[in-house]
Amino acid sequence: MTLKTPFLCSALAATALLAMVAINPASAEDSVMPPQTTTRNLAQEATNRALVVRFYNTVFNQHDLSIASTVLAPNYIQHNPHVPSGSAPFISFFTEHFKANPEARSTIVRSAADGDLVFLHVHSTSNPQDRGSAIVDIFRVDHGKIAEHWDVIQPVPEHAANDNTMF
Repeated sequence: MTLKTPFLCSALAATALLAMVAINPASAEDSVMPPQTTTRNLAQEATNRALVVRFYNTVFNQHDLSIASTVLAPNYIQHNPHVPSGSAPFISFFTEHFKANPEARSTIVRSAADGDLVFLHVHSTSNPQDRGSAIVDIFRVDHGKIAEHWDVIQPVPEHAANDNTMF
């Protein structure tokens, strides 16, 4: 059979694609991560969580950056676009930040660990009058050092569309 028009070729290709989808439809399970096949090391996860919580409270509540040189990996990777990667640049950045914001505090509301990742849900404020921001911090710990960090930051609004808090 010879196809002479581009429209007919496209129509046949679309029909074939629809037939393949109908034979093998995607399910919600296709988008879910596969079950974990390795055994979790709960003791290591607790150690990682304690390391990150101690680091976070020391740096962001006591403004003591001396811990950063021992807890951050030398090749520390920072995913927040405002903060440079590396332990020395981290220390420099937050030294200046705390000079400009001496009343800044970050209350850890909840924390969890899964494998080499530690998750913090934080209420961060610049001063006592500040409504602050809700933050989810994710840290990757490697060989007892914080190797990588991601965060998602959302300002706490004056008014909410519901009666729930962000914490």
